[in-house]
Amino acid sequence: MPVDTYYARSGDLRIAYQVVGRGPLDLVFVPGFISNLDLYWDEPNMAHFLSRLSAFSRLILFDKRGTGLSDRLGNLPTLEERMDDVRAVMDAVGSKRAALFGISEGGAMSMLFAATYPERTQALILYGTYADFHTWVLPPERFEPFLEKIDRTWGQGESLSAFAPTMMADERFKQWWARFERLGASPSAVITLMRMNSQIDVRHILSAIRVPTLVLHRSGDTRVNVEGGRYLAANIPGAKYVEFPGMDHVMWAGNVNPLADEIEEFLTGTHSEKEPDRVLATVLFTDIVDSTRKAEAMGDRGWHALLDEHDRIVRAAIDRFRGREIKTLGDGFLATFDGPARAVRCASAIIDALHPLSLNVRCGVHTGEVEMKGDDIGGIAVHIAARIASLADGGDVLVSRTVRDLVAGSDLPLEERGNFALKGLSERMPLYAVAALQRAGMGA
Repeated sequence: MPVDTYYARSGDLRIAYQVVGRGPLDLVFVPGFISNLDLYWDEPNMAHFLSRLSAFSRLILFDKRGTGLSDRLGNLPTLEERMDDVRAVMDAVGSKRAALFGISEGGAMSMLFAATYPERTQALILYGTYADFHTWVLPPERFEPFLEKIDRTWGQGESLSAFAPTMMADERFKQWWARFERLGASPSAVITLMRMNSQIDVRHILSAIRVPTLVLHRSGDTRVNVEGGRYLAANIPGAKYVEFPGMDHVMWAGNVNPLADEIEEFLTGTHSEKEPDRVLATVLFTDIVDSTRKAEAMGDRGWHALLDEHDRIVRAAIDRFRGREIKTLGDGFLATFDGPARAVRCASAIIDALHPLSLNVRCGVHTGEVEMKGDDIGGIAVHIAARIASLADGGDVLVSRTVRDLVAGSDLPLEERGNFALKGLSERMPLYAVAALQRAGMGA
């Protein structure tokens, strides 16, 4: 659902904010060094995480001054000025008291706010943050080279290697990150913000924080050393510390559910045991026929080069037909689509595009209710689609009767292949295939 954006006045500037959810407590999300409220909702894992938070809170999001949808600035903003932005947004939404959730650089502002305004701070949550920049983020000798790289490459997604290295091979995420860079702040603004961040040292105020505090950190965080999180927990009175596995600094890279669970339990005393999110989706499985034999014939180097080209072509087709890549399966892909016709056309386009590479691919397509499990999916519909793919011949797009019925009236040329027994189903299922001779041009 679209989320409305509003503006709060903070001094001479206007700060963009959004409010999501109607829970019994207010939770202010204080972002890292750049953000963009609108782009949050374009990234499925981030949108899922924010939805988890808004299920038990009134979630208040904002872009700090100089970033995203908020006003730009000429001078370096002080922590006090940024702290005023939090207060301005809380006032604009009528929040007298809220929990603050500070991410990375946003943690310093949140700590200062909690120590200065305890009467307005219900609790403090810190993720991947630090008390002193040069001690736990970048030492002085590495700072200027990092800025030079930012100046050369900003807007191309190259900073992803520093913030979420495990996502570098995910072309879709990398493209989203490049947009996030460009729409989060300009290169000059980023350098200005980074210079401000390098001056952060709030070690002397930690003992003055007297609100319930939760510190979250990933053990292999490549951007903020885990010792920074441990230091905060050791020096903020009564703080609870939870360490997670992983190396990505970007919070929404990877499984966000354990983070959301800890936050919900910390703020509410429990975390809800919800039924898995279920949605109607069209599931596509692709598979290279006789991949083992072909790999043995080509050798490791040649096969891996061919497989890389296969992955590039399949990902381009999934993106072109507005699908969502779920995961690779060694020599195939699992993807979902919000419409069965697009999934079938995507499958046909994949088979045709890979034919010149002498790759014989088969595809299975089924529409049904799937369980959303963070980055993954599950449920009987997924198993049915996988089984259909396994029954397909090389060069076939094999689909269920459900898909056939849903695309009725379209120009998709489907021919009956017979009734098949599928594991998990009591009755045999009629399956249909895209007529190969009529498939050319379907990807247009």
